[in-house]
Amino acid sequence: MKFKVGDKVLVTAGKDKGKKSVITQVLPKKEQVVVKDVNMYVRHVRAVADKPGEKRRLPRPLATAKIAILNDQGEPDRIGYQVDKKGHKTRIYKKTGQVIKNTKKTK
Repeated sequence: MKFKVGDKVLVTAGKDKGKKSVITQVLPKKEQVVVKDVNMYVRHVRAVADKPGEKRRLPRPLATAKIAILNDQGEPDRIGYQVDKKGHKTRIYKKTGQVIKNTKKTK
């Protein structure tokens, strides 16, 4: 999967179209990602014994087709790979050709 945790993305489809946020979780087998404060839903939790009932806001995964990575200029871009002579793969932005820095920022 081309997306990593900590990538800044733009939502391109769905109810949150146009929002910019950060990837918090990657689900490669399903080709989905969880984006912070995007695609939220409300889960009603019933009261049990001494705990009162509540409404929890939880994120749902988004398909990778519904997001676009933001490059250094803050524009939507695509991800490509560049292989050096030693065989190491690095992720690059397709428009600018710059290397994508690996930054893991969660929460």
